Amino acid sequence: MTAPAWLPVREELRDEEPYGAPQLDVPVQLNTNENPYGPSEAAADDIAASVRAAAFGLNRYPDREATALRTALAAYLSREVDGLDASHVWAANGSNEVMQQILQAFGGPGRTALSFAPTYSMYPEYARNTHTRWVAGQRREDFGIDTDAAVALIEAERPDVIFLTSPNNPTGTALDPAHTRAILYVAPGMVVVDEAYAEFRRAGTPSALELLSEFPRLIVTRTMSKAFALAGGRLGYLAADPAVVDALRVVRLPYHLSSVTQAAAEAALRHADELLGQVDALRVERDRTAERLAAAGHTVAASDANFILFGVFEDRHAIWQGLVDRGVLIRETGPLGWLRVSIGTPDEMDAFHHALQEVTS
Repeated sequence: MTAPAWLPVREELRDEEPYGAPQLDVPVQLNTNENPYGPSEAAADDIAASVRAAAFGLNRYPDREATALRTALAAYLSREVDGLDASHVWAANGSNEVMQQILQAFGGPGRTALSFAPTYSMYPEYARNTHTRWVAGQRREDFGIDTDAAVALIEAERPDVIFLTSPNNPTGTALDPAHTRAILYVAPGMVVVDEAYAEFRRAGTPSALELLSEFPRLIVTRTMSKAFALAGGRLGYLAADPAVVDALRVVRLPYHLSSVTQAAAEAALRHADELLGQVDALRVERDRTAERLAAAGHTVAASDANFILFGVFEDRHAIWQGLVDRGVLIRETGPLGWLRVSIGTPDEMDAFHHALQEVTS
């Protein structure tokens, strides 16, 4: 999309396309890594009642510090690591706003952000939008990070912000903890470990939360969109040193989290065990999907997330379109020749495999 000549848009935005996966009305939607299992009736009732209660106060601004919500999020994260309270946690409208606030505080003109491709396609857009210079290193063929190459790139570029992702999107790859630690040791600025899919990781795969007390420049981001089945609620959050949280409070917009958002998220957290109850089933279906794809002759990237990257196709768009024609929507993303499928219900995955077999036979 090219902006008309009369529109005084920033030049670097003139030929840019808005971010977004295709939204098509098809029976099987497996393209945006959503949880296919919505909230239970009990959770939905609590969310609805909480939002209704908040509605009576909508003539007043929300708690701009979201103190009750941050306290509840800290309690949830304390299942994995000790020592966190509300001062260590920040929340915003999805992890997208969290990331943008990080670059508003620690990036900007004359500063550099760095990551390792392929990874989440929004990172360079956050950098562009905040006038932060963007540098992308390359991952190994297995989509892991080459520590020696990463350290050399960091020492050469001296980035102010480094984005790591575990599990990585779109590959599903979990970070080797030794690699995370090696990067933290040499990073001159902030290191963000994006754990949007952390709840889906395999047993025994550690979280970067365990490193927070050792590395004060570490930020660990999470979301309620995936495992919590709250994508429509738009709630992302992070854990970090309180000084980091205070820096983000400087750049956040006034009252950035509505009373409705805060009420819905707090209610969802009260039903954490219930909402997370399908995570094990999704892990099983993920591994089953990987086995079926491999058995069909496809190359499959090892995944700790709720999606799988697979290929390699000479014309991946033709495969994607063939699936859409059969009522199955997946994502055309990642390295050339690869496709990504989100993990749905067993019936949805059966429909995907059947359609894929038809398209590729």
